[in-house]
Amino acid sequence: MPKEVDAVTRLYDFILWMIPKLEKFPRNQKFLLGDRMENLMLDILELLIEATYSRNKQPALFAANMKLEKLRYLIRLAKDLKLISVKGYEFSANAMDGIGRSVGGWLKYNRSENIPTPVS
Repeated sequence: MPKEVDAVTRLYDFILWMIPKLEKFPRNQKFLLGDRMENLMLDILELLIEATYSRNKQPALFAANMKLEKLRYLIRLAKDLKLISVKGYEFSANAMDGIGRSVGGWLKYNRSENIPTPVS
């Protein structure tokens, strides 16, 4: 499976799982932390889709990678505030790890593909 399809699919599936969890946040956190997390997930999805259809994938992939790191911290914060269960956090951490590996692999593959060949 190509890295781009894997990363998009993994993230899409995670978003489907996570949005109902965010809806259960208490009102004061739903509109603060919940919205922030939801917006980050959707931003990452948009960046991965953009990378899928771009010739120069690296800017979108780097931006997605940075937003993934931010999302990891917000998920950890949600767990520490007891907004998501430890089990939910473990699932999220594993999902984030898989998505991060897919994006990292895609970046690595893209870098190796863009190495200019020496002219002889």
